[in-house]
Amino acid sequence: MAQESNIVIDHGRSKWSDLWKKEDYLAIWLGFAIILVSMIAYFNFGPQADFAQKIGAADQIQAAESSKAPFKTIAWHKAQDDKGKLKASGSAFGKFVGHWTKKPGSWKTNPLDAFVRSEGQAKAMNEKALPKYEKAKAVSDAALSAALTSEQAAAGAGFKDTALNDEAKAKIADWRKAHKASGDAKKKTGNNPYNYIPTLIGLCIFFALIFGLGVKLMGENFTSFVKGFVLVFIVSVLAYMLGGQAVSKQYGMGAEAWGVLLGMIIANTLGTPKWALPACKVEFFIKTGLVLLGAEVLFNKIIAIGVPGIFVAWVVTPIVLVCTYIFGQKVLKMPSKTLNIVISADMSVCGTSAAIATAAACRAKKEELTLSIGLSLVFTAIMMIVMPAVIKAIGMPEVLGGAWMGGTIDATGAVAAAGAFLGEKALYVAATIKMIQNVLIGVTAFCVAMYWTMKVEREAGRNVGAMEIWNRFPKFVLGFLVASILFTLIDSNLGKDMGTAMLNQGVVKGGTSLFRDWFFALSFAAIGLSTNFRELAKYFKGGKPLILYVCGQSFNLVLTLAMAYVMFYLVFPEITAKI
Repeated sequence: MAQESNIVIDHGRSKWSDLWKKEDYLAIWLGFAIILVSMIAYFNFGPQADFAQKIGAADQIQAAESSKAPFKTIAWHKAQDDKGKLKASGSAFGKFVGHWTKKPGSWKTNPLDAFVRSEGQAKAMNEKALPKYEKAKAVSDAALSAALTSEQAAAGAGFKDTALNDEAKAKIADWRKAHKASGDAKKKTGNNPYNYIPTLIGLCIFFALIFGLGVKLMGENFTSFVKGFVLVFIVSVLAYMLGGQAVSKQYGMGAEAWGVLLGMIIANTLGTPKWALPACKVEFFIKTGLVLLGAEVLFNKIIAIGVPGIFVAWVVTPIVLVCTYIFGQKVLKMPSKTLNIVISADMSVCGTSAAIATAAACRAKKEELTLSIGLSLVFTAIMMIVMPAVIKAIGMPEVLGGAWMGGTIDATGAVAAAGAFLGEKALYVAATIKMIQNVLIGVTAFCVAMYWTMKVEREAGRNVGAMEIWNRFPKFVLGFLVASILFTLIDSNLGKDMGTAMLNQGVVKGGTSLFRDWFFALSFAAIGLSTNFRELAKYFKGGKPLILYVCGQSFNLVLTLAMAYVMFYLVFPEITAKI
């Protein structure tokens, strides 16, 4: 960066023109435009009627099976599998959006494989994966045969023999594991040829236009933004490419980390061209992505996991945040209060999302935000690899391990990856607790805005009024909350299975989350391109930010684990048993 600059928040009173001229509001309108288009396309022209019929037929089978057996039978599970295959993203609109938001694919030794795969390559990959699938399929078929035999024996006794029932349940559980392994192996036989280069060019043009329009409404030059955006987009694409490399994926180095790293290398070696700087709209990109993130935070999912998850996310998090901030001020004597609170929120709440909201609320410098995000990305990559390995090594229960990771690993994607490594229960618990924690983005921003205006700035001799809290509050958080409430209401109205098929597997995974991922990638590339090590170095003086993060995260790890154990295993063991 050429100079230190504060997160842009108007010191004056809000005006009506702010609704179409200010970044926060424009992020909301752009986010909701994407949501609206996705909702109309999926619910007006999607497969909802067909899904309703299939879900109804599966429900009848499951009801009949539940009434005759004291456990979930093979027929019950097959009906559930049929419902699980219903994904609105498979519709014409879903395929269209999925095609035009493609990211570079996976590769091992040749980076070009991330962009182009020939028919010969696809065929060779399928032939290589086929024997493993056939072997897994044979194991699954044998497990199904054994499960059928045991279930029939239990049925022959009228499902009144406890020993036979238990044996049938165990055999069915074995089949389900083998069935999942077979399904995973089958996916690896479905490699198709592709050429993502035209798609990426089209996506670049589309993003340049929609964000360029926002930039123009903010009173800046449209042409200058579009010209610089090309470089930001190219860095994002390269970040996705490097994140898709086999070793990189194994060690959790995703597009976010690579975007920051690549951008910083360019900025601090060749130097980011001046014509590219107008396109480094870090806040605009990520705020729009955060509005879309609201579609993935459903309050009924929060309630489903019960009080234990809420305690882990909503009690531990504010304690860690406040204690880390006090530690930074009283013990480390952090020279910058804004850097202190941004790191504390980033580490304790949910990483980058909370850092952006908190930085806006306390008017942190962009250099401070960059430093906080950099620390978060590094430790997230480490924790998503180390924590599952430690949990498995010591034999920690899946639910406890999932709760521990969900409450401590910063990024939502990293939480899901780490949870999946342990198992389905760990994935569910970890992802749900992270979702609950994400709700605190808005609460944290509001509380920080209040504290900074009523306490910090008054102590510094600046007299500010109550209206300053509203002026300082990051408005895009309202978009996040509205999206969350809207999608919660729609999901509740649709019902569990239809909500999963149409909303989660349609509007979200086939729409909003595809754009959210790209917007986050653009923001991280922009962060790197606009970061100068010389300007960043003074904020790292004495290593205090690193010490703050390590100490705060250590406290977070201990307190989260203790709270998760107490709530899931001592206070509410009945809830844990149902997971």
